[in-house]
Amino acid sequence: MIFLATSDGWLDIGDRRVRAALGPAGVISAGAKREGDLASPAGVWPIREVIYRPDRGPPPATEIRVRAMAEDDGWCDDPSDPAYNRPVKLPYRASAERMWRDDHLYDLVVVLGHNDDPVVPGLGSATFLHLAKPDYAPTHGCVAVARDDLEELLDKARPGDAVGIRP
Repeated sequence: MIFLATSDGWLDIGDRRVRAALGPAGVISAGAKREGDLASPAGVWPIREVIYRPDRGPPPATEIRVRAMAEDDGWCDDPSDPAYNRPVKLPYRASAERMWRDDHLYDLVVVLGHNDDPVVPGLGSATFLHLAKPDYAPTHGCVAVARDDLEELLDKARPGDAVGIRP
C-alpha cells in the first residue's frame, strides 16, 4: 500500500484523508532535492522503520519494525560525513539532528527510504513521517500528521508499504 501525501496538505490513510504538513518550499523532484532546502521530495519512499520515544507512550501497534529511541540518538545531516543520512549517537563529530526533542514532533517517527540506497551526499537527509505541530506549521521537508492519524496509518501499514509524496 502507498500512503499518499500531497502538497495541498493531505495524506491518504486507506479510505480516509487526514490533514498533513509538508515543507514550506513545496514538493520538488527527488533529483532537485538539496540538504536544507525546506522542500519535501516527490516520489514513493519505502517505510524503513518506526522509532518511538518510550517515555511518552508505548510502542505503536504495527507490523513494521519498531525500536525505542534513546536520549543520545541523532541523525547525521552533514553531506561531507560518511554517516550522512544515517542514525548516529550524540554527541557526534559532524552536524546531526537530535532525535530526542523537547517538543513532541519526534515522539513517533517513521523513517522513509529517501536518499538511503545509495546515499548521495547533499540530496537530503532525515526525511521522516512524524507528528505535526498543533497548527500544522510546515516541516523542514518531512510529512507530519496528528498522532492519532499516524497511529492509524501504522496499524494499517505492512512491511513493503511506502509513503508517496506528490505535488
